[in-house]
Amino acid sequence: METISSYMTSDHHRCDELFAQAEATVSGQDWAAIAAGLRAFLESMQHHFKMEEDVLFPAFEQRTGMSMGPTQVMRMEHAQMRELFDAMADAVKQQDRDEFLGQAETLLVMMQQHNMKEEQMLYHMADQALAGEMEEMLQKMRAVVL
Repeated sequence: METISSYMTSDHHRCDELFAQAEATVSGQDWAAIAAGLRAFLESMQHHFKMEEDVLFPAFEQRTGMSMGPTQVMRMEHAQMRELFDAMADAVKQQDRDEFLGQAETLLVMMQQHNMKEEQMLYHMADQALAGEMEEMLQKMRAVVL
């Protein structure tokens, strides 16, 4: 049976792959391709955040009563990552490869730490807290659109 942990971890991998592809395009000179790669990555991240912020986190908080715990930390980290997304988009608009790569490096470290916390702690807590409504939760997350 699919779990919140397995579904969301798989989505992390999808986002990570799009990040790697976006970063790889920066070695070229085609700024339209670079912008398209970044856009695909950013859309994947916004979709992932929306699944968490609109579906998973509220359900987890309601079930556990923990609204100032791990979900609050994750929301704060999402906000920090969104700032980096904006900086990367600005770097693409300015066609500033060094700025893009610097922001991407910062984002990579942040994403790795963030994903580890979710995958090793929060998602497992959600699996336990929401075990009785697992399929409903997965359906709601799959239905999220930007």
